[in-house]
Amino acid sequence: MYNTDFPTRAELPSTGKLIRSTLVAAVVAAGLLVTVVLPAEYAIDPTGAGRLLGLTEMGEIKQQLAEEAELDREASQAAADEASPVVTEPESQASAERQATADTSPEATPEQPATASTSSGAAGPVASSEPAQDEPQPEASQAVADASSSQEEASETPAAVATWRDEVSFTLTPGEGTEYKLTMEEGAVATYAWSSDGGPINFDTHGDGNGNSISYEKGRGVPEDEGELEAAFTGNHGWFFRNRNDNEVTVVLRIDGDYGELKRML
Repeated sequence: MYNTDFPTRAELPSTGKLIRSTLVAAVVAAGLLVTVVLPAEYAIDPTGAGRLLGLTEMGEIKQQLAEEAELDREASQAAADEASPVVTEPESQASAERQATADTSPEATPEQPATASTSSGAAGPVASSEPAQDEPQPEASQAVADASSSQEEASETPAAVATWRDEVSFTLTPGEGTEYKLTMEEGAVATYAWSSDGGPINFDTHGDGNGNSISYEKGRGVPEDEGELEAAFTGNHGWFFRNRNDNEVTVVLRIDGDYGELKRML
């Protein structure tokens, strides 16, 4: 039987070579972690290389899907918790009916005529002492209030009409998501309003740029939203929309304010 020869001491790597190889492997692993793994899995891009390679957007989508799944799980758990007390409702209703039957037993009925006669006898003089001429006053005051409110609504109507710099409309199929972002300088403010036709949608208002990222607001099952978006830093700021319904949903997004351009990212 042939046995493999053992290497000589001269053929074995020295301690210095092993240390250098270990350090090189650690540096390469750390570089891959920062430039590839973190952007692609967690949308963390400290170097900006993940954004150039398109990995950061992949990580953002993964994080959004994970958050939506967690929200769905919490909603299902809450629905299950709310449904559990309903089982005991017929029993409590039956006990309430039995209590009401006991309260209306014949023992208490003889007192009712005396109470009714007493109350009617006491109410007679009070009703006769009130003058009949005071009754039209509430109607006159109500007419004056209606006239003033109609004037206020008419004066506010021209101010309620808003003009928008950009308006886009898009349709999302079931499970589809899309993203629109604005190029904004730090401190710039944009006014927005969006609405969905066909069902509520999930959204995530966030921003990124120059290695920074921020989440302004998130919502699940929201039919419409409006407000102001102030850029926390210079970069891209906007909305990610996803349709979790079983049918198509059409979304209309309107924007105005201080921003560069509106871009569709996905």
